[in-house]
Amino acid sequence: MFLQTLNLHNFKNYTEATLHFDQPICCFLGNNGSGKTNLLDAMHYLSMTKSAINPADAQNVQLGEAQFMIRGEFLFENKIREVACSYQSGLKKVIREDGFDYTKFSEHIGKYPLVLIAPQDIELIWDGSEVRRKFFDSLLSQVNPSYLANLITYTSHLKQRNSSLKLFAQQGRVDNDLLWSYDQKLIPSATFIYNDRKKLITEYLSFFRQYYRHLSEWKEEVHIQYDSDLENRNFEEILLQNRSRDLAGERTLAGIHRDDFQFLLNGQEVKRYGSQGQQKSFLIALKLAEFQMIADIKKFKPLLLLDDIFDKLDDFRIQKILQLVSNGTFGQLFITDARAGRCQEALKQAGIKAKLVFIENGMFTVN
Repeated sequence: MFLQTLNLHNFKNYTEATLHFDQPICCFLGNNGSGKTNLLDAMHYLSMTKSAINPADAQNVQLGEAQFMIRGEFLFENKIREVACSYQSGLKKVIREDGFDYTKFSEHIGKYPLVLIAPQDIELIWDGSEVRRKFFDSLLSQVNPSYLANLITYTSHLKQRNSSLKLFAQQGRVDNDLLWSYDQKLIPSATFIYNDRKKLITEYLSFFRQYYRHLSEWKEEVHIQYDSDLENRNFEEILLQNRSRDLAGERTLAGIHRDDFQFLLNGQEVKRYGSQGQQKSFLIALKLAEFQMIADIKKFKPLLLLDDIFDKLDDFRIQKILQLVSNGTFGQLFITDARAGRCQEALKQAGIKAKLVFIENGMFTVN
C-alpha cells in the first residue's frame, strides 16, 4: 500500500494543496504552526474516517469556509484506489471509495491502515484506562472488522442501559425485563471483545518486547497486564450480581468498558517508577508493536506517521528508530520536524534518502 497523492481543499490552514509522493520516506519540515501536522491528520481522516486531533469535523474546516475535502490516491494491489472525505456545515460527513459512498464508516476501517506516533501519545502512560482501551480498540478494529462491529454494538447498548438506569432512579421504579433485554444484547459482544483483547495481548507482547529491547538495549523487564471484570467470571452473572449496585449508581459498574491494561516495568507501573527515557522507550515500543501487529495480520505494511517525535527523543533513541528505517522495517513513512537541519543531518548519517517538503504558512517547497 502506497499513498501517491494527497489533495486538500479548505482543510485547516490549507485552501488548496496537492502533494505527490514518489519515495517511501517523506519529511514535512517547517516551524510550529506551519501546517505539518495537518497533513498527517488529513491522512488519518483517509484511514480512520476522523481526525486524530479534533473529533469535531466542523472545527477542521478552514476559518471562514463551510466545507472541507480531503482526497487521496493509494496504490494497493497494483490498482489505484481513490479515497475521499468531505464535510459540509449542516450535513453529514461523507466517506467515499472509488466513487461509492459508505453507508457505514466502520466498513472502511482497516482497508488503509495507519499508525500515528505523536507527542500527545504520552497520555497512554500518564492518563487513565480509557486512553489505553482506545489504543488497543483502534488496533483491533483495523485488523478485525468483527471486533469493531461488536464494539459498536456493545457501546450502543451500554449507553441505552445506562440511560434506563438513570430513568429508573428518576421514576422510582425498575423495569427488570428491560434491563434483562439489554443484558442479553451486551453479553455476547462483551464476551467477544474480552476474548479478542486477551488473545491480542498474548501475541502483541512479543512484538512489544522486541521493539523495547531494540530501543533500550533490554535493560529492564517489561510487561502489559490485561485486567478485566470478565477474567474467570461470566458476564451474565456479573450483571445479575451487580444489578442493585448499578441501580444505585445509575450506571453499569462492571464490564469490558472498565477494562485496563497495566504497563509494567520490572513489575512496577511505568508511569510511577519509570524514568523519562524508559517511558519514551515504552511508548515508542507500544506504537511500533502496533505497526508490526497490523503488518503481520494484514500481510502488508500500514502507513507510519511520526509527528515531531524527534523533538521529544534523545539522540540515542532517534538513532535506534532510524536504524529500523534504514533496515526496511517500515513501508511508507511520513516524518514531521520543526528543526529541518536536525532531521536532514539524522537522515544523512543513517544513509536514508527522503523526499523533503518545506512548509511555511500552508505553502510548499519540495526538495
